Amino acid sequence: MIVFMPTLTRAEAADRASLVDVDSYHVDLDLTGDADTFRARTVARFRARSGASTFLEFEPAETASITLNGRPVPHSAVSEGRLALSGLAEMNELVVDATMRYSNNGEGLHRYTDPADGAVYLYQHLFINNGGRVLPCFDQPDLKASFRVSVTAPAEWTVATNGQLVSRDGGRWEFAPTERISTYLASLIAGPWHVRTDEHDGIPLALYIRATLAGQLDAQAPEIFEITKQCLDRFHEMFEIRYPFGHYQQAFAPEFNFGAMEYPGLVVLRDEFVPRSTITETEREHRASVIAHEMAHQWFGDLVTMAWWDDLWLNESFAEYLGSRVAAEATRFTGTWTTFAIYRKAWGLRSDQRPSTHPVAPAEVGDTDQALMNFDGISYAKGASVLKQLVAWLGDEAFLSGVNAHFEAHAYDNATLADLLRALTKASGRDLSGWAELWLRRAQVNTLRLDVRRDGDVYGEVALVQTAPDDFPTLRPHRIGIGLYDHAGGVVTRRELIEAEVDATGRTVLPGLAGARAADLLLLNDGDLAYAKIRLDDALSLIHIETAAHRLARPRGDLGLDAGRRAGRRAPGRRAGRPGARRAPRRDRDGDRRGRAARHP
Repeated sequence: MIVFMPTLTRAEAADRASLVDVDSYHVDLDLTGDADTFRARTVARFRARSGASTFLEFEPAETASITLNGRPVPHSAVSEGRLALSGLAEMNELVVDATMRYSNNGEGLHRYTDPADGAVYLYQHLFINNGGRVLPCFDQPDLKASFRVSVTAPAEWTVATNGQLVSRDGGRWEFAPTERISTYLASLIAGPWHVRTDEHDGIPLALYIRATLAGQLDAQAPEIFEITKQCLDRFHEMFEIRYPFGHYQQAFAPEFNFGAMEYPGLVVLRDEFVPRSTITETEREHRASVIAHEMAHQWFGDLVTMAWWDDLWLNESFAEYLGSRVAAEATRFTGTWTTFAIYRKAWGLRSDQRPSTHPVAPAEVGDTDQALMNFDGISYAKGASVLKQLVAWLGDEAFLSGVNAHFEAHAYDNATLADLLRALTKASGRDLSGWAELWLRRAQVNTLRLDVRRDGDVYGEVALVQTAPDDFPTLRPHRIGIGLYDHAGGVVTRRELIEAEVDATGRTVLPGLAGARAADLLLLNDGDLAYAKIRLDDALSLIHIETAAHRLARPRGDLGLDAGRRAGRRAPGRRAGRPGARRAPRRDRDGDRRGRAARHP
């Protein structure tokens, strides 16, 4: 039976948040029953406006009992995926004993049978509005609560949750209450998992995989643990609040809908991240950036959570940016920004030029169905590119100072775009309201080109010309890098890098270039700072380095989405092993939220 949870509108969520403040959930699961259902007893404690009415998301197969403050609630209060309550007190205790359905579509409590050995594995996935498939809950990001989980399971199983294990007696598992988290972040796994453990800097680490892939995990665990430790160290260098959720576990689950999901204390990833055959360097790098991405979420999304889905960029854009950045800075995979530029950023550019484009931070997301549609190349790749631009504009020290102030102000709570902008404005001394309006509230891509005038052997004037699509006439401020390259003896070498701020006008004369010795190559957006299409003017020669198959070519034209694809030519910069090179993209590939279908994607 397929169950569809009802859509929650933003208006409903705002109204409910004005009435209710949730304290805790205690969820007691019995997983020893048949293959279709499980038992769930939930105790929810919450404050409310006296006499008010509200509802919880709840989709049971069968309800045994419902009581509110000791009084029975009729079963008819459950309808169309919601449990209606009225006559609330200032302090309330809701107790619900019900039979719930397992799913086979990756939502709620998913049940998988391994065809290799017949073993059963479970993982809980409540994102985005599936909390009611496991427990009655106030399923919206800004009604955070502490979750305490108890589980009865077959004695040979292993169970893990967001909270740390308190005790185990045979098949009975008790876990500590979590910090305050949103309902969509509550998770657990259960089954005969193969487990590897470690520890780093006082943080217990664990890896889980189904038993038939134990050999693959054992072979790859040292590298996965190494990447995890390196990323933890780098985040601790950047952020003043240490990793906030006790243990750090990573479960590689079968049939996981997304590429990975940032459950605090228990990250779940597709088990394809532990390949069955020879693992390539590309797969290793991709896995490292995903590990860093999901770890970034422990702060951006888990510690501080968006108040509603219109601020999804506070989760995904930051995790996408930090996934590439931290992997490049902390691990041996120093080329993740190159991979980002070739694949992820190109995904954003393509998405942004389709009719379905939308702002990075929409002014309003009306309901959870609309929110789900925004897990795309805009919220991920464009948002990360815009953040890279913002960091260059503010400076890294000011950016991190503002971010740390934001964490301190909103830890274990919720925040909005306006909250973050205030923190960054205070830290940097730059008013970000205009920047946010142009970059985050408006869609589509600008085109940048250099207008170059030479006076003999020197540049007379170099200006940046910016244009916008007729249907999205928005010009934006940019901070860009201009590289001056010499070409001698078959080698291209960067002579100088000039970073310049460009205002939101159609033409800006760039300082520092007039009078400079003319180079064979003047490269716009050196350092990959800008999010834009880059067009080469007739006045500008772009040198492609000679290879065994191609002589020197000097193509001109639009580099926006087709850079370097012409007849197999190489993009400017490095050849293999030479500083300064960037390989041009070889094929068109949409992002996958690190393999997820649209969300880590």
